[in-house]
Amino acid sequence: MRQKFTIRFLTLVETFDLQNFHITLDNLGARRYSKVSYPLRYGRFAEIRTPEHLFQFNLNGEVKFISGRGKDWPNPSEWLKRTVAGDWVYYSTGGYDGPYDCFGEYYLPCLSYPSNNINSCDPFQENVVVSAIEAWGPLHRELAKLDPGLLPANIVQFLDLLISNPPDELRRKSGRISAIIGDSVTVLPPDTRHVDYDVIPLIIADGCLYKCGFCRVKSRLGFKDRSRENIKTQIARLRDFFGNDLPNYNSVFLGQHDAMNSDPGLLEFAAGRAFDAFDLQNSNLQDPSLFLFGSVDSILKATSDTFDRIDGLPFRTYINVGLESADRDTLRGLKKGITAEGVENAYAKIVDVNKRYERIEITSNFVFGPGLPGGHIESVLNLIAKHFPHPCHKGTVYFSPLLDAGNSGWKRNIKREFYKLKRQIPVPSFLYLIQRL
Repeated sequence: MRQKFTIRFLTLVETFDLQNFHITLDNLGARRYSKVSYPLRYGRFAEIRTPEHLFQFNLNGEVKFISGRGKDWPNPSEWLKRTVAGDWVYYSTGGYDGPYDCFGEYYLPCLSYPSNNINSCDPFQENVVVSAIEAWGPLHRELAKLDPGLLPANIVQFLDLLISNPPDELRRKSGRISAIIGDSVTVLPPDTRHVDYDVIPLIIADGCLYKCGFCRVKSRLGFKDRSRENIKTQIARLRDFFGNDLPNYNSVFLGQHDAMNSDPGLLEFAAGRAFDAFDLQNSNLQDPSLFLFGSVDSILKATSDTFDRIDGLPFRTYINVGLESADRDTLRGLKKGITAEGVENAYAKIVDVNKRYERIEITSNFVFGPGLPGGHIESVLNLIAKHFPHPCHKGTVYFSPLLDAGNSGWKRNIKREFYKLKRQIPVPSFLYLIQRL
């Protein structure tokens, strides 16, 4: 065994060589989320290099990232990420047709479950990717065979954490989070891309106001606020669930589908209590963020007092609102229970709030796909142009591909069609990738 020390990120990092394992403890990654075109890790983590793979672990000793080191790995800049709910996501560079203009990020998350992803390739059909996911099991068994009496105390402590998290235990832990919050998070706001979808979910209301015909993630429940006691219980159990890794989070998702429609006092209570209980002030990551969904009706009914309360929270807040269209025939075809006039009024209010509050950004969603009424795209462009005679950096507009409505030919051409649309929009605009927790 050989022990050495090296300096990384201005902190002392211990590295050890054990047989075929190269172990690095207490890596300190970036403290602020950034848009970069190379692999970047955040917060504190440890890693193990083997001849075939690089494994990176959170502060609970749970594997979070895996990348291949051999020549068969698709791209040395691509990697796998395990989410808190147990999904594996493959981060692709997008090849020569980079994803930034489409998604606002330099990497395209390729999901292991059905979504509205426009990417035609499926890395989870590649043997080398599947083998990387499965490699944690054999590595875990090898680590468990090491004689702790021959190892330094800090390595023993680290390996004890890892050994307590075999694949079966990780699957069991991942299943707990839905029980803790009392629901499954089937979709995150698109703005959570700003924190790489790493959010602590806290459900403050169930159901939604509408039962839209086109929606693939709709709730069967009518809208109802949770009680403060329920919220306090969730927070306490979430704090235990995230455990030692809690300092690696700086963002909260207030769910479920329309937290903006909740009582303003309840929203303020939940966000403030979460900030304090999760100790986000002392997070390893700077710039805490709050994410939630809104609706046309919840935006229209919100008063200045509501937005003042939100603005007073210790977060930068992103509210994502499903407008879908400003065209009457399109809304009717989508079975969306709102009017074109309501959409126009809500969008005017969204623009006003974005101008008045520096720490609040309300973003909008519209549908995008073949077979929609001819007035749909025109209505969207006219709505945006009416409020933005000049380019503006705030008030991002997302377009959600309706893949079920189209054919394979349209899917192949979706980027080209989106670029045509994007060039006509004076605010940031991207495709909405539906990703769950």
